[in-house]
Amino acid sequence: MSSQQNEASRNPFSLALNRRQFIRGIGFVGTSAGAVFADHILQPNGSVQAAEIRNPAALTVAQSTTPTIQNRSGEIPRRLLGKTGVEVSAIGLGGASLGQAKSLEEAIRITHEAIDHGITFMDNAWEYNNHRSEDWMGQALQGRRDKVFLMTKVCTHGRDRKVAMQQLEESLRRLKTDHLDLWQLHEVIYYNDPELIFRSNGAIEALDQAKKEGKVRFVGFTGHKDPAIHLEMLSHNYPFDTVQMPINCFDASFKSFQQQVLPEANRRGIAAIGMKSLSGGGEAVKQGIITPQEAIRYAMSLPIATLVSGIDSLEVLRQNLAIAQNFQPMPTAEMQALRDRVVQYALDGRFELFKSSKKYDADVGRLQHGFPSQQQMAT
Repeated sequence: MSSQQNEASRNPFSLALNRRQFIRGIGFVGTSAGAVFADHILQPNGSVQAAEIRNPAALTVAQSTTPTIQNRSGEIPRRLLGKTGVEVSAIGLGGASLGQAKSLEEAIRITHEAIDHGITFMDNAWEYNNHRSEDWMGQALQGRRDKVFLMTKVCTHGRDRKVAMQQLEESLRRLKTDHLDLWQLHEVIYYNDPELIFRSNGAIEALDQAKKEGKVRFVGFTGHKDPAIHLEMLSHNYPFDTVQMPINCFDASFKSFQQQVLPEANRRGIAAIGMKSLSGGGEAVKQGIITPQEAIRYAMSLPIATLVSGIDSLEVLRQNLAIAQNFQPMPTAEMQALRDRVVQYALDGRFELFKSSKKYDADVGRLQHGFPSQQQMAT
């Protein structure tokens, strides 16, 4: 079997893409992280107004840089994963929340119903819920592996290539598969992470090795702390296929990934994967500031390939399925109106504590960087 035939047999979502027809997106907004950080305006009366997104059309029409595959009404939209030529569902199933379902049986039902209704993108990470997330997803995907685009993340947090490859083998075993569609470096959130990742014998070499051995098809990285760290990773000009980042209506006005990183990812043809559309813990929804429909629709209206959605119950799954199945891109004016409405809550970062505190930082990374675990902090 030729390498092309083998590739096609392993990936049912492959789609030929003429690179000359691929819309590369817009140029990087500004010349440095600091050049694009004025996201709000102080009015003479002391009130605060959200600044207009620079070149808002570039950030509000997802089809402009992330082509959407035409679907029948009521289906989950599908989009191209950057320049890979692969298509994925515009909303994905988050592994962290899946591992917090009330039981393995519930997690399996969630996964099966998600797949049956058109969700193909599966998110996970080596460390989620002390490996339970990968275990449960692996069991849920038995007999359905060929129906999904499977991603998990390596959690070296500064450790070397050997540790990364060991974690890959453990992930493959738990997920009950011989290969990953996407392997990402998890939680690149410390300012020295890029240096540690790209050093000799660092984790970046594991990405190369895994691809060479056919255990991984595509590679990327994730993070939620500071756009400057993402930009530092991209400055190494490594051929990443994906980059995962927080995408929500508060982000536009506080350490903004959608203003600073998203345009650069699109310019490079790197698929942007959104996360934290409900701001991590969903506090803004609980307080009635926004609705799940507004939050998810806003994120899906930006030029991202897919949005990882936290789903820990069938109720939440069905809610999010309905939003995705009825998705219509939010007009530019409506997106700006939403940013204006929430700017007073966005500027101090209260709904994005993952950027300004260690509240959402995983224990594995904390310990590798010399910080106490969450349990230690609570005692």
